[in-house]
Amino acid sequence: MARRKIAYRKRNQNRFSMILVSMVVIMITIVVAVKSVELRQKIDVVAEKEALLNEQIAAEEKRADEIEEYRKEVQTKGYIEEVAKDKLGLVYEGEIVFKEED
Repeated sequence: MARRKIAYRKRNQNRFSMILVSMVVIMITIVVAVKSVELRQKIDVVAEKEALLNEQIAAEEKRADEIEEYRKEVQTKGYIEEVAKDKLGLVYEGEIVFKEED
């Protein structure tokens, strides 16, 4: 009879241990699943930021190209002459200027 009590206690202890281990495994699985969802959301947010920054980079590169083209255009002799005539009223020596009357 003493052996039966010991065997019964061991069996109950084994069941209790298995239940505890199962609960721990289930809790770990739940925590991993929740953290996985949170990480996916963070990845999505970072991907959106990356796309926005890539768009801004492309826009700034285009703007830099336009500025470089304008800089080259401004340095041409024709542009300088045009500005000198239109804004400063300068003319070449011997050149006659005709102005419209209002």
